[in-house]
Amino acid sequence: MPDLPPLLLRTFSAPVELRTPRVLLRQWKDCDRNEWVAMNADAEVRQYFSTVNDPAASQDEMTRIRAGIVQRGWGFWALEIPGVDAFAGFVGLHLPSFAAPWQPAVEIGWRLKRSMWGKGYATEGAKAALHFAFTSLQLPFVMAMSVTTNTPSHNVMQRIGMSPWPSMEFDHPRVPANWPLKRHIVHRITRDEWDVRQK
Repeated sequence: MPDLPPLLLRTFSAPVELRTPRVLLRQWKDCDRNEWVAMNADAEVRQYFSTVNDPAASQDEMTRIRAGIVQRGWGFWALEIPGVDAFAGFVGLHLPSFAAPWQPAVEIGWRLKRSMWGKGYATEGAKAALHFAFTSLQLPFVMAMSVTTNTPSHNVMQRIGMSPWPSMEFDHPRVPANWPLKRHIVHRITRDEWDVRQK
């Protein structure tokens, strides 16, 4: 297991918003709740999770994500597609709180409702989040994790310049021991690698 240095994370006094030609990454709103609950009750959206979420679990998750953005100014931002969809899911950055061989690290992640799949919104939002991670937060690297069969997410990771980090594969400690998709693979992109892609 590598000896990774501690992270020094910049925080902001107000929630940061990120905009691209098509997407807005913003703080969550009360009016996002119903769409979020419905999205996480969709078995296809949750096909790589061990369960679908009931309304209470979804609301608890939204509260935690929203509080993280209040605390740091950034996090798993709500994804809005202006003029198309007021709430399409989330894209952003996260601080995992469980022990894993790649810790300490900041994770990039996304989860979109089915009607927004296949349109490039996750990739566009994730590129904006990476730009923020390396220019504003000055992170040394960003990682992403997913179950071994989650090809759609793996494809997004590769499109934003991430590469597999084979030595960091792990069994997710918050996944039931008898669930067949407990094993997670990890992708990573370093700041130097990202810099090269900007030239």
